[in-house]
Amino acid sequence: MTESTPRRSLRRALSSSLSLAAAAVLAGVAAPAWAQDPPPSRCSDERSLPPAQLSAKDTALLEIGDSDPRVQLQELVQRALARSKAIGAVRLLTQSAEADLAEAKAQRLPTVTLGLTAGHTGTILPGDGPGTTTSGMQGRGSLNVSAPLWDSGRITKLTEWRSQLADAARYGQSSAEEQLALQTVSLALDRGRYQLQAQVYSQYVRKMACLVDALEIITKADRGRASELVQAQKSLQQADLQYEQTTSALRQTEVRLKRYVGDELPRGAAMSTVLARLPDLDEMMADVMVSPDVAQAAATAQAQRSYAESVRAGQQPSVSLMVSGNTTVGQARQTDWIGGVTVNIPIVQPGADSALTSARRRAQAASLQRDETIEAKRYRVQEMYEAASSSLDRSRRLVDILRSSERVRGFTLQQWQQLGKRSLFDVMAAEGDYYSMRISHVNALYDAQQVIAIIWSQGRGVSTPLR
Repeated sequence: MTESTPRRSLRRALSSSLSLAAAAVLAGVAAPAWAQDPPPSRCSDERSLPPAQLSAKDTALLEIGDSDPRVQLQELVQRALARSKAIGAVRLLTQSAEADLAEAKAQRLPTVTLGLTAGHTGTILPGDGPGTTTSGMQGRGSLNVSAPLWDSGRITKLTEWRSQLADAARYGQSSAEEQLALQTVSLALDRGRYQLQAQVYSQYVRKMACLVDALEIITKADRGRASELVQAQKSLQQADLQYEQTTSALRQTEVRLKRYVGDELPRGAAMSTVLARLPDLDEMMADVMVSPDVAQAAATAQAQRSYAESVRAGQQPSVSLMVSGNTTVGQARQTDWIGGVTVNIPIVQPGADSALTSARRRAQAASLQRDETIEAKRYRVQEMYEAASSSLDRSRRLVDILRSSERVRGFTLQQWQQLGKRSLFDVMAAEGDYYSMRISHVNALYDAQQVIAIIWSQGRGVSTPLR
């Protein structure tokens, strides 16, 4: 059927109006005055919504500063370490272990004790008659000096045990600090991820909002376009929901980050490439041996071996120096003293073999735990290396897909505007696919950085690449 002239004129006018408005919406081109119901700035393809269309809270959330992201991450880690109560508790435990070591070293020094006694004393001597009774005040003083001379190496092994426990405590503190640093860096990266996602969704919201505004104008003239308007409104609602969910996740991440670094957060920095370089696998595998966790496990295993040897030495003969003097005044006067050596030779010690066996089994268990820690970290590095490689490869592939999606987006718009071969539903599908690919690209970049941070934490620490 041949279309009537008035209907063809109306269609041409609607197509021209829609094409110009849609061009403003989807290509960032300003429409003429009669088609500019939405302002041109709203339809442009900028990186975020204009400040006028954001709440003050959202503006603060999405604000990206120009600071060096590496410097910012280092500052956040230092703030977290300085205010962490858990790290403070670990430092106190390290100081306690150092005090135990000082006590063990002091066992080689002479021990001096002074004893004083004062009281009323009485003596009854029996005899044929009533006997003899004497009483009066009496005081007694004693001075004892002792020092170990030879103990089969018991004190030496106990000192080594305490020294190695102190080393384990220091490595434990380093491990706790590394875990806190990794958590802080991870949250900072998540903050950057959600900020970038929110900016992408804000563009998507603006595109759909501008398209809805243009279709509302067209629908008033052509009711047959109502389904397209409803679809555009639905897409706008979905994009707005995704934006709100992302900003909510961003706020939650900032709350968690504030718990570590305090309420004053710096302006966001461009975190998309701060940890984008994948380290060498062999180097990371070798770095496992210098990690605080492995060093702590090794020090603990060595400490248990030293303790087992001290238990064995405690069951051997020992020789110590002894000097003692006693003086009594008052009712009776008497002074005596003795000096020499004391030899202690164990003969029967019930349970001694069990104590030694227990200490040796603990040493063996600690050695196995050290080996398990090394093996687990090495496999963890390999697993994370594969995950990081996959994420980086995915991000590179997504760049190519994004280019193709951008071309499809442009061709679809052109065919819809000029040739009428595509519907508005195709245009919105192309827009949705494009922004979905951008979100996937953001996730791939930040997934890779999160995994790379974990890889570094298995060795020298996540602060190493930041320096």
